[in-house]
Amino acid sequence: MSVSVRMLASLLVLALLSTTATVQAKPPWGSLIPFTRVEADPNVSYELSENHGPWMILVSSFAGPGAEQQAHKLVLELRREFRLPAYIHRKSYDYSQPVTGLGLNRYGEPKKMRYRHAGKFDEYAVLVGDFDSFENPQVAKTLQRIKYAHPACLDFKQNKQTAQRLVLLREIHRRITNDEDKRSQGPMGSAFVTRNPLLPEEYFRDGKLDELVLQMNQEVEFSLLDNPGKYTVRVATFRGQETMNLEEIERLQDNSGGSTKLAEAADRAHRVAMGLRRRGVEAYEFHDRHESIVTIGSFESLGRTLDNGSLELNPAVHKVMKDFSARQEVLPGGGAAGLVPVNVDGVPLDVQPLPIEVPRQSVSTALRAARR
Repeated sequence: MSVSVRMLASLLVLALLSTTATVQAKPPWGSLIPFTRVEADPNVSYELSENHGPWMILVSSFAGPGAEQQAHKLVLELRREFRLPAYIHRKSYDYSQPVTGLGLNRYGEPKKMRYRHAGKFDEYAVLVGDFDSFENPQVAKTLQRIKYAHPACLDFKQNKQTAQRLVLLREIHRRITNDEDKRSQGPMGSAFVTRNPLLPEEYFRDGKLDELVLQMNQEVEFSLLDNPGKYTVRVATFRGQETMNLEEIERLQDNSGGSTKLAEAADRAHRVAMGLRRRGVEAYEFHDRHESIVTIGSFESLGRTLDNGSLELNPAVHKVMKDFSARQEVLPGGGAAGLVPVNVDGVPLDVQPLPIEVPRQSVSTALRAARR
């Protein structure tokens, strides 16, 4: 073997070793894209796990008699015929128990409500996974392929009964629409991109706080950002006007321009937080681009999940909500009763306190979720 041939062989070996090392360094889902070899063993359940990619495509869901079997058939067909790494995720729902609603009853207690259609059932979702990012070009290509696919196990002509969710409604819409593109879609035409439901919320956060929000809260003595718990109870909300203006933020911080609605909201939140602190209450304040809030308490948990799937509130959380919710009182000048909010140093609090997650990374996302 000549020297040049030996060198070429060595380079090829090094290249192969380098490629192998690169593949091994990727996350579990990285090596399965594009989909070339996908197992389809009828004796394997292919249950979803957190290692099957952070981003997925929800293909379809099934509930009722035969739901699990039909979901399994779809998974096998997607794997065998379409070479897509499909998985099953089961979720149980219990709507038979009463839940705590917003507002208070005539005795000043949280309202108890029941679902109109009470019952329990399991739902089986079929997902195609192993996407490392929603921006991966394979996501759009695979989604398009799924929408126009016609798996035999979902064919109405071959299967007289189906456990596929909302299938009849979608079929009616498909037939009456004037959109030719939608008419040509198959029984998985409503598929969409989603996150792996087994991964924690923290996995998908942007990893940093908004710089302007940090600047607005850095001089606050009892800032919500310093709250040691995972959860707290929002008792007061003061909305201003959304701003991206740095000068207005600076005016808010040094109190030199207190005529703006944003500054007024921040001032009221500060008065409430300090008033509560003087009373020995663990209060925090937080200022965003569009509102200021006051919260009470720091809790590691909102409660515990019961066997029926409902949440039993942490007694300490429930106490804060009850102590600082509006009281039902007789209004002046008549026998009519109304809700009178708790007042702190002349500032009324929210009618119904609500537990929220303490902002750590994506502040704007946490507050939007709390307002919904």
